Amino acid sequence: MSWLYLLLAGLFEICWATTMKLSHGFSRLGFSLLTLGGMIASFFFLAQAIKRLPMSLAYPIWTGIGAIGSILIGWLLFKDQISPLTWLFIGFLLIGIVGIKMTSSS
Repeated sequence: MSWLYLLLAGLFEICWATTMKLSHGFSRLGFSLLTLGGMIASFFFLAQAIKRLPMSLAYPIWTGIGAIGSILIGWLLFKDQISPLTWLFIGFLLIGIVGIKMTSSS
């Protein structure tokens, strides 16, 4: 269940980063409230995951899910330009996240 909590925490991190962009500097109330709700949910699920998973494992995976997910949303939804070299480093980040999970004892 801890891994599900960690996945949910990462997905909510992607949500709040996206809605923060859509809030236009917290000037749009609906998106601002969604941002705050996403932050609360993300931290809640991270806290649940960290009850059983080591912090040294959960935190980098949480941030990695959020980072890669936010990059993909920026690219797909906001048409952010990503260079081929940047894609290479995104791949390294993904490899790092998978490697952390595979080499953990949890």
